[in-house]
Amino acid sequence: MEQDTLNIDIIKSSGERVKFSLEKLRASLHRSGADNDVVNRILDKVRDELYQGISTKEIYNRAYALLKKEKRYYASKYKLKKAIYELGPTGFPFENFIAALLKYSGFNTKVGQVLEGDCVSHEIDVVANKNGNTTIVECKFHSEEGRNCNVKVPLYIASRFQDVKNQWDKKQHKTTLTQGWVVTNTRFTKDALEYGNCIGLHLLSWDYPKNDGLKDRIDRLGLYPITVSTLLTKREKQFLLTRDVVLCRDLIGDAFYLDHLGVSDVRKTKILNEIKNLCHHESR
Repeated sequence: MEQDTLNIDIIKSSGERVKFSLEKLRASLHRSGADNDVVNRILDKVRDELYQGISTKEIYNRAYALLKKEKRYYASKYKLKKAIYELGPTGFPFENFIAALLKYSGFNTKVGQVLEGDCVSHEIDVVANKNGNTTIVECKFHSEEGRNCNVKVPLYIASRFQDVKNQWDKKQHKTTLTQGWVVTNTRFTKDALEYGNCIGLHLLSWDYPKNDGLKDRIDRLGLYPITVSTLLTKREKQFLLTRDVVLCRDLIGDAFYLDHLGVSDVRKTKILNEIKNLCHHESR
């Protein structure tokens, strides 16, 4: 059976046809925290249901449903990529999310700051300071899968960064403006990566740089967006996002928002347990 799956074509969200990879599915299941026995059981079931031309979305939904039956917080971690898309439709919660990731990496952060350039003023998504250095971060959020960042994005950000830096260097700032970042929840095209790296921008996408992309940083820091919850409804998630509760760990400290939503005590306990397990703050 394992050999047969090598000849199965699957359709990605971009419309591209690729060969099914058992190892990629295995790796994504392991990232959920599930042990080998659970992963192997799910792989066996999913593999038996494969057919030519199956979509990656259908494979994902089946694996997600099976993980959810095992333990909810496995399913929460597994749905991380989809949960990032659910921060939309506007990009503002994503900007707050990126600011939070940087904050927990030791940066002081501010969102939506206007900085003067030599030519014009620029509204910057996130301004981050650390060790006397300032970084300006542009967040490119896509609410639909399959839409990647092309070369126009780093071209545009590089010119904005240079305009701000020209003005910054003329003034007596307490910090040095050292770098521009471009962060996206999808992926960069080959040209975008080549240009961004050549011009000196720091590029951060779902899986780039390798082993230090968004998914890796989120797992490492345990900073999951509120949208990963399998128990909160879409309406409840949107309510929390509008009140700047973007991280699961924010809800642990601000559980009173669940009372505002009229969540029952029984359900409230289940929601908080799911989130505590996810954030590695499991109650003993």
